[in-house]
Amino acid sequence: MDERDQSMVAATMAAPEKAARGYHHGDLRNGLLDAARAILEEESLAALTLRAVARRAGVSHAAPYRHFPNHEALLVELAIEGFDELREAIVEAAKLHGSDQERIPHIGAAYMRFVAARPALARLMFGGQLPNRDQFPTLGLKADAIGTEIGNALSDPALGMAVWSSVHGLAMLVLENVIDLGQRRSGLHVLPARAEIVLRSLFSTARD
Repeated sequence: MDERDQSMVAATMAAPEKAARGYHHGDLRNGLLDAARAILEEESLAALTLRAVARRAGVSHAAPYRHFPNHEALLVELAIEGFDELREAIVEAAKLHGSDQERIPHIGAAYMRFVAARPALARLMFGGQLPNRDQFPTLGLKADAIGTEIGNALSDPALGMAVWSSVHGLAMLVLENVIDLGQRRSGLHVLPARAEIVLRSLFSTARD
């Protein structure tokens, strides 16, 4: 191997570390999370490894460990971000002026819009892929905040729980392909409108 070839090999080996150094402060963490979200939705949970995240982000295989000590920690962080995004969507939907009967379908549509846009993330947030939830109290708090937000929007915690249970159950039945709301032919983008129809029918009785 001549001197030129040796230089090219050295540059190639150094490239991942240079990419890692290209991230600064919180950029590396955000870049890793962006890569993880893309793998989760475009491929599968099984494909979401720390090595795959590093490869997607263009950094060394060791780089993810600077922010996530293990695979589970990465999944937990993705779930937490998902809960925050879903809560914000509910907050925006609840700003609609009008009666509960008018707000409920809008909240349900916002919930289903999130599920349609992030199906794999929704499964991660609420499914069995995180068996050690009790070791991450923030996960429970973030999940509870969803029900609390819906209850606050409707000024009735019990009604909020009923709405949450209804739209979430509907979402999971769709994601598991148990029922068809039109998504099999047209895609998941039809779900928000279909959820509105179901919730209007379910909660159509006027409250005193």
